Formats: sequence, structure tokens, C-alpha cells
Amino acid sequence: MPFGFFSSSYEDQGTMDDGTWKFLGLDRMQRLYAFGCCFLIGMVLSIFSTLFLISGNIAGFAILYSIGNLVSLLSMTFIVGIPKLFKTIFAPVRFWATTIYLSLLVLTLVLSILLKNVIISIILVIVQFCALVWYAASYIPYGRELIRRFFGSCITSI
Repeated sequence: MPFGFFSSSYEDQGTMDDGTWKFLGLDRMQRLYAFGCCFLIGMVLSIFSTLFLISGNIAGFAILYSIGNLVSLLSMTFIVGIPKLFKTIFAPVRFWATTIYLSLLVLTLVLSILLKNVIISIILVIVQFCALVWYAASYIPYGRELIRRFFGSCITSI
């Protein structure tokens, strides 16, 4: 089994777990709606964090952006289930993506609150977003391969 950040192993895909949300009476379609709403809330929080950035509140920006990212990440529990998400979050295929993402999340918060440097905060947020996309792509069959091909074609067209 490949173990690495650029792994293209697909045997550990996140499929829907029907048992996790049964106790709340959520069927498959309701869980898909809940995923969409939760993911959208996370994205809205991340987008609204730019208001803090515009006002010069770097710490508020980093905190709200990171909370938005975490809400978006936790929206996956409606798709794959809570136990499976926490079981597979550090699976070999996504170990480094998860580790880098969580490290960047903490680093973004700490450095933004302590240093209050706009440039460093924006760079960390961009890299954090890229790590989240790479992590999420590991749940989509051939998701990482699509990202590689897209950026590969962009580079070769330059």
C-alpha cells in the first residue's frame, strides 16, 4: 500500500456509511443535504473572514477562516460517517495530507495571532486551503489524479 503525500491509492475511498446517522433518523438524501449545508456554512465563514482581513483584524481573519475550514471538513461526517471519517483521516493514503493540513491550521492560528502579519497569514491560508483540497480529493475516486493532470497541463501549456 503506497504511503505518501502524492499517493494515488484508491482502495480506501470514503463511501457512505448508512449506520452512523440512523440514530437521528437521517436517510441518505437528508445526509447529502446536511453535507451540502454544512459545507456551505464552512465556505461562507471562510469567505466572511475576509471582512476581518479588510478591517485589519488579522487574528479574527485567521480564526474565522480556520473555523470555516474545520466546519467544511467535518461536513464529510454526513457522507462517510463519524467513525469512518476518524478511522480513515490518518489512513496511509491521506496521512501526510491530514498532517500537513492540521499543522498548517495550527500554524496559521498561532502565527496570525502572535505576529499579526498580513502577508504571512495570507500565504498560510492559501497553503492551508491547498492542503484541504488535496485531503478532500483523496475521498474522490481519481480526485488527486485529476488535480495532477490539470496542473500538469497548465504547466506544459506555459
